[in-house]
Amino acid sequence: MQLNDLGWNEFFNNQFKGLSNKDYQIGRIANVQKGNYLVYSQQEELWGKTSGGFLHRTAKPSDLPVVGDWVAFSWNIGDHTAVIHKLLERKNKMVRSAAGSRRELSQAAAAEQVIAANVDQAFIVSALDRDYNLRRIERYLTLVYDSGATPVIILNKADLCSDPFDIQQEVESIAFGVPVYVISAQDQSELAVFRDYLTPGKTSVLLGSSGVGKSTIINKLLGSDRQVTHEISQHVGKGMHTTTTRELLILPAGGIIIDNPGMRELQLLADEEDLEQTFPEIEELAGNCRFSDCNHDNEPGCAVKKAVENGDLDEGRYGSFLKLHREVDFIAEREIKGFKPVEKDMQRKIKNYQRHVVQKRK
Repeated sequence: MQLNDLGWNEFFNNQFKGLSNKDYQIGRIANVQKGNYLVYSQQEELWGKTSGGFLHRTAKPSDLPVVGDWVAFSWNIGDHTAVIHKLLERKNKMVRSAAGSRRELSQAAAAEQVIAANVDQAFIVSALDRDYNLRRIERYLTLVYDSGATPVIILNKADLCSDPFDIQQEVESIAFGVPVYVISAQDQSELAVFRDYLTPGKTSVLLGSSGVGKSTIINKLLGSDRQVTHEISQHVGKGMHTTTTRELLILPAGGIIIDNPGMRELQLLADEEDLEQTFPEIEELAGNCRFSDCNHDNEPGCAVKKAVENGDLDEGRYGSFLKLHREVDFIAEREIKGFKPVEKDMQRKIKNYQRHVVQKRK
């Protein structure tokens, strides 16, 4: 397997040339299982671990290798495994706030979970059944824009929907300029929509909730059902199920795709610029607000609220924007002030609002 087939390019090559140890090999992380890393290299595929020095230099969990990362490694001759010494700088990364309970998250500021690294494009898959949710698609779009990857929306299970193309138009109305395709993954011929995107050396990732058909799409693109386990060398342990892990796959026709398990939580780590890309019509309206720092909530002279009142802006879309905007603001404040002060501010605002509602009812 050639490195170019794995997505290698000059961005990574220039970094590798600058390494002091010329005996290192280069590889790409294809799977991660409890501190064990499946590395694809030009010579072969092998499992490995990070070196002690690597762990010593690692400041936080998000600095550890993830699927899609490029690493410099050496061979462990004794058991024919890889020892990972360095993580090459990522071209980009797809991140969310680490999933967990509110209590767990309150112990530290915005723990970052890297979903995948060095991704060119992201397929946001939504099923045209009970899973379909326009607001969730907006959230995924914001995640993709934050990463710098190019979004593509796939509306799957068209055979279960009576009016799939009406829904396609609805999605196109909120996904400005993003290609939106309606397919039934059970029909092999309909997967032709992927052909122009899954080209040699280009890395894609599948995003979506559990049950939207991502596994079916992967199996059809591979031409066969995936193995549900990987054989790991004896020093690591027994074969482990990979149906709930991220995995980098090389497709027979070329192209690289990262299969991503369904996410129950999608807490964003985005910024204002990402929201502008997701909600461009609101950004355009905001230019006519009375105040330049308008939050488009309760401020007088808000052009965005006026558009909602006039019916020029969908109320559901406006509500989704406000929710994501508050989330982004909260994250930004937390980074500056730390979690507990921001949490206290939020609780104070909630109490003040509740007091206001009670007084209004009297």
